[in-house]
Amino acid sequence: MFFVITALAAVIVTIAWYVNAPKDTYRLSLLGFIFWGATLMWLVDHVMAYLMEGGEFFEVTPDAALLGANVVLLGLVVWLIVLLVTDPKGVFRRLS
Repeated sequence: MFFVITALAAVIVTIAWYVNAPKDTYRLSLLGFIFWGATLMWLVDHVMAYLMEGGEFFEVTPDAALLGANVVLLGLVVWLIVLLVTDPKGVFRRLS
């Protein structure tokens, strides 16, 4: 389930980035790279586990859903920190 949640977040951010392209004021491209990187990592993990251990490809449990939500939340926190540090609209520069 965490793979599906992360992939869904990556698709949504990619659509938002594409709608606003080429202007990338809020650095949605970075957020997209974060989510696509996590999605690729989960995909490789799922494929390797499926080939080596067998069983279900998608884990549908509350713990897996919670892990997916935490990954999306952590990606958003990292993106927000980068956004605040780089200050693309110059809000903090105008305050000082």
